[in-house]
Amino acid sequence: MREALALAVSGTSRCSPNPRVGCVLVGPGGEIVGRGYHQGAGSPHAEINAIASAKGSARGATAVVTLEPCKHLGRTGPCTQALIDAGIDRVIYAQADPSEVAGGGAQLLLDAGIAVTGGVLAHEAAAINRAWTHVQVTGRPFVTVKTAMSLDGRVADAGGGPTTLTGAKARAWVGQFRSEVDAVLVGSNTALVDNPALTARAGSGALLPDQPLRVVVGERDLPANLRVFADSGYRGAIQIREHDPVRILEFLHDLQIQQVLIEGGPTVISAFLRAHLVDEILWFVAPHLLGTGPVAMSPLPEALAVDVAAVEVIGHDVLIRGAPSSAPTT
Repeated sequence: MREALALAVSGTSRCSPNPRVGCVLVGPGGEIVGRGYHQGAGSPHAEINAIASAKGSARGATAVVTLEPCKHLGRTGPCTQALIDAGIDRVIYAQADPSEVAGGGAQLLLDAGIAVTGGVLAHEAAAINRAWTHVQVTGRPFVTVKTAMSLDGRVADAGGGPTTLTGAKARAWVGQFRSEVDAVLVGSNTALVDNPALTARAGSGALLPDQPLRVVVGERDLPANLRVFADSGYRGAIQIREHDPVRILEFLHDLQIQQVLIEGGPTVISAFLRAHLVDEILWFVAPHLLGTGPVAMSPLPEALAVDVAAVEVIGHDVLIRGAPSSAPTT
């Protein structure tokens, strides 16, 4: 299963809107006879690729796959039928498929006389597809909030305009993270004042291969020459003329967005926190004291506890990773 998990993440950083899946075929003698992974929507699934790589040696083999084989007919055929046709004797999978359309494949395999074992390293398998799993369970995109502030809680200097707070290593980290999400979102005020491009770039400044959809929310009219719109030749940019976080996420869900990264400003971040629609927090603290300037967030109606998952030093900056706590704040 660990081999299958490694295969699942060996290709592109995301397969959105599909999950990343790896499959290993083990022959009756214990030897690996086939390997495969899913490379993206519309391409063959991991099981199909593994069967093809086995070159006729799949009969009697055990399929070890990171996600319960699908049973539905989409742009590709159902993996359950492919496994049955290939003469697979046993299927071992990690994560059960929570989706209404494709879930339940294990029962079809059992009905066909194939031995099935599920739940092997299920937690690890779910972790590599956390956004996809979240969408299947909740019906909305996984929401990550990211911001950077000075030691005294400011996100910009007294002028309120673009202020470089974090160092090169932290900016490269953010660029890589942007390339792993489906959309990056800011409010219309941030788009106007900071004029960000919101593209995913390496530390060298070069564009990364995977680019997010750039999203600006708010009802005001915006100049077409803003960088977020002018640099639209990558994955594109849109404006959602809406303030309600629920409706914004509904719109993004309809676009098959699995994970959205909210990068500001303070009003937008607070709105999603107030609506309890934030699943992850990335909070950079830079070693500066600005003394004055806008603060990182608009006021919240009540205190909000955060469960800290990790604290990392990236260059000279500190990154606090966590999620809003479900426990009440005292």
